Amino acid sequence: MIEWVHPGAILIVGAALVPFLKGRIKQAYMLLLPVLAFAAIVAVSPGTHGVVRLLNQELVFGRVDRLSLVFGYIFAIMAFIGLIYGMHVKKDGEYIAALLYVGGSMGAVFAGDFITLFVFWELMAFASLFLVWLKGDKASDLAGYRYILVHIFGGVCLLGGIILYYSATGSIEFNAIRADGPAFYMILIGFLINAAVPPFSAWLADAYPEATIMGAVFMCAFTTKTAVYVLIRGFAGTEILIWMGVIMALYGVVYAVLENDARRLLAYHIISQVGYMVAGVGIGTEMALNGATAHAFAHILYKSLLFMGVGSVMHMTGKRKLTELGGIYKTMPVTMILYMIGGLSISAFPLFSGFVSKSMVVTAAEESHIGWAVLLLTLASAGTFLHTGLKLPYYIFFGKDSGIRTKEPPLNMIIAMGIGAVLCIGIGVYPDALYNVLPFPVDYVPYTAQHVVTALGILLFTALGFFMLLKKLDPEPTISADTDWFYRKAGRVFLKLAEGPVASADAYVGELHSTKVLGTAKRAASISLAFDLGVIDGLVNLAGWLTRFAAWVSHKFDIYIIDGAVNSVATLVAWNGGAWRRLQTGQLQNYALIFVLGLIIIFGGFMLGY
Repeated sequence: MIEWVHPGAILIVGAALVPFLKGRIKQAYMLLLPVLAFAAIVAVSPGTHGVVRLLNQELVFGRVDRLSLVFGYIFAIMAFIGLIYGMHVKKDGEYIAALLYVGGSMGAVFAGDFITLFVFWELMAFASLFLVWLKGDKASDLAGYRYILVHIFGGVCLLGGIILYYSATGSIEFNAIRADGPAFYMILIGFLINAAVPPFSAWLADAYPEATIMGAVFMCAFTTKTAVYVLIRGFAGTEILIWMGVIMALYGVVYAVLENDARRLLAYHIISQVGYMVAGVGIGTEMALNGATAHAFAHILYKSLLFMGVGSVMHMTGKRKLTELGGIYKTMPVTMILYMIGGLSISAFPLFSGFVSKSMVVTAAEESHIGWAVLLLTLASAGTFLHTGLKLPYYIFFGKDSGIRTKEPPLNMIIAMGIGAVLCIGIGVYPDALYNVLPFPVDYVPYTAQHVVTALGILLFTALGFFMLLKKLDPEPTISADTDWFYRKAGRVFLKLAEGPVASADAYVGELHSTKVLGTAKRAASISLAFDLGVIDGLVNLAGWLTRFAAWVSHKFDIYIIDGAVNSVATLVAWNGGAWRRLQTGQLQNYALIFVLGLIIIFGGFMLGY
């Protein structure tokens, strides 16, 4: 008898049927999938489910407690909203990638061991990659490639840390990581890359603006919040995260203020808002962890609403730069109102969701007597209202009239934004609906006279400063340099190297590749012919070398079997990497379907464990 159907499996397996359905039936079917996933989460009882034994280890696909449940709830809700928003999209590949992406996120949230976590972690990375590449232009092509290289590097760090952790402890259980040493820091780096903690944050502002309109809505909700979840689970109370979180909050705000591209502005502000969550994890008290969780929940709703609003403008006008927009409130008033609900929510305006979640983290810092963090997080909050609540809507919907005359986006986009807006207001008006599902009992009242007056004072003075300095804040058509500059430049240097001496050696090595050693040299030399294939293959095989080294040192030779499975999948993905990146959009759907069918075969094994 099946005791529980994994919500992630519902979405992953369900994605396989998408290309075979048409019209209203397809739309109804896709909306049914997140509803069924949500129902599975609601129905499950706390405890351990879906346990599969492998090599004397237990793979736990269903570790269910209050922390995993709250993230599961919001992931299912966001999947439903995102699919409604994208109902007008014609490309099956987008739907398949989105469902796999959300399924991978849910798999990571309910994973009770490191191996299961790693598999779903990598599924998230490769599924979300398609949401960038499916935009189908040169900018998305290159941004997607940089995106996957960064995430493969993060995955290598995570897998290396997992293997070292297993070697040191003999366990793959995923709980609080207390052991010091290389394993601790490698796993932490793997998580921090997905959380977009500077200097590992540039991938976010690079890739999210180049994703499809629907894809950006999904991407803004899942990767960084899954990273927040694993940080809460594994690194609560790690003091360095307080510093990192506060730096994130300010870093994202500064870059957002400088941005002219509306989607890059919102992307940078994801970094800022996730900073509050990371700081909460670092503080580590029950209040702080509740605050980080509540803010992740609220952030998914209001940030997706903001991306949906800007995406609707982009869909109807074809433009996303502030210098190219203005004066469209007359023809898109509903979009403007719904966007402003998101803007007020993210700015922590009273009666909106951000007010009841962000303040929990700041209060936790106060209770822990971390005065500098309270001051700087409050400063970052004022910056949030400045650019997301004032600058962006002013220059898109008001400001100088651009002469653009359009209409409201399709009804499905309005409905999706409407659902998000209602939830943002609902949580702000009745915060107990959120507080009652948080990991720990909540002893916090957001609506005190002091808190409301202080928040309104900060917001109103920020608004006054904005309008007084309006001319100084006019956007300019410039590009802000970020830390991606370093690997962009390094990549160009490497390409020149590959086109010169490596290319010269390629023909010679090709004649001598019969032995294993020269075969490896041939692969390295062939980077000149397939740069993307070679780099991806090289990165994923770093994980293999880490695994083998750990096995040799610890004499735990059963690791080799795990290594073989991981590298088989990684090599298959790497081998296809160059081809996928160059396919036309229509062909990409076929490859996405093949990818889905392969995943069904892989995950069929754990489905038998229920």
